[in-house]
Amino acid sequence: MSLVKSVGKQKVNLDFNKDFINLFGDKIKLNDVAFINRTIADLHPADVANLIENLDVDKRNKLIEIEAFNIEPEIFVELNESLQSEVLVLLTNDSIAKILRKLESDNALQILEKLEENKKKIVLDKLSPQDRFLLEEGLSYPEDSAARIMQREFTAVPSDWTVGQTIDYLRENKELPEEFLEIFVVDNEFKPIGTVPSSRVLRTARESKMNSIMREIPVLISVNMDKEEVGHTFESYNLVSAGVVNKDNKLIGMITGDDVVTVVQEEAEEDVLRLAGVGDEEITDGVFKKTKRRFSWLLLNLFTAIIASIVIGFFQEDIEKVVALAVLMPIVASMGGNAGMQTLAVTIRAIAKKEISSGNFFKIVTKEFIIGVLNGLIFAIIAGVVVQFWFEETNLSILIAVAMILNMIVAGLFGILVPVSLKKFNIDPALASSVFVTTITDVIGFLSFLGIGSYFFLN
Repeated sequence: MSLVKSVGKQKVNLDFNKDFINLFGDKIKLNDVAFINRTIADLHPADVANLIENLDVDKRNKLIEIEAFNIEPEIFVELNESLQSEVLVLLTNDSIAKILRKLESDNALQILEKLEENKKKIVLDKLSPQDRFLLEEGLSYPEDSAARIMQREFTAVPSDWTVGQTIDYLRENKELPEEFLEIFVVDNEFKPIGTVPSSRVLRTARESKMNSIMREIPVLISVNMDKEEVGHTFESYNLVSAGVVNKDNKLIGMITGDDVVTVVQEEAEEDVLRLAGVGDEEITDGVFKKTKRRFSWLLLNLFTAIIASIVIGFFQEDIEKVVALAVLMPIVASMGGNAGMQTLAVTIRAIAKKEISSGNFFKIVTKEFIIGVLNGLIFAIIAGVVVQFWFEETNLSILIAVAMILNMIVAGLFGILVPVSLKKFNIDPALASSVFVTTITDVIGFLSFLGIGSYFFLN
């Protein structure tokens, strides 16, 4: 497998206007392959992908199905993931195999993951034995492991080689990646012991030994390391690339910074979706699949809402006697819920970046308690003044002020305690925390407001 590069084409982030998109679409209808190829040849692959994404579905499908048009691998990898899945359905097995042969192994794996099992097997059979073995080996590792994002194309030389030997090897070996920043130095057992920037090789005398100019490797990536952990490692050590080793500590691949950027972006998107209760839903998922994904989350929300309603039911008679309680209680619950979600969002980010430890946990909880007190006092005063002008009832103003303080404190505390507790039980805090935090703030808000209210007005 090789790395495909676009030479002499600079990405210009084109924002194609409607007239040009319509013109390109008309040429597709007319099967004007000469115009299509000429237009694409002048654009960066990312801009071509942008152009294809802006076409309507019929014209896009027609473009892919034109016999004389072959979507190049460097264009395909620039398409968004949902569109890649759509295009793969239209491509023949031979076309997919052709794309895979020209891609680095990590990009090829990402495409294979999108294929159905039967089609995946057919495509793999069309590859060379070596390529098929590498890809099947990659697919055997867990989906979120470092093995799924590493590329198996890298440059490594023995530690006792001279710079001259290395340069000659780099010039003569056609199997090496077309571009690389670092050269790995390995021992007799192919265990990495250091790296040498390619620029340093060019500036060093030919007789110098590679082990004399190498720098120690700060960290190695285990093949089974979680992708998210890989991102933290790159950030912690300011890495541009890193070697990947198997259980015997032998070098089997490398991960580069661009792969990590993709991982970090995917993890961030995943956390946002999970906070909303839609998991890893894709825009291309069918109606029933989307409904099924959202059903369990909404069902859980229904049960938690029933719990809050039961709490309100305990004070049904009090609410009937003092209608103002029914009018004002959503304010307390809403403020507590929003405050809890603020703390929750910050906490989940801190957990993801591993900023929370046993050493600073108590300090962080204390800080959230103080923030809850301060916000509670501020909004207690605001809410109390508003209620006083609204209902002209001092007890009601005191009631909402006290309830506001209590709920804001609870929101701050449980906004951090819930996700941290879930993490200890190996439950994804981004997926489950929001329901629990919202329920707790609702229940505490209603209990404090209606409980104190029944004492003030009915005793």
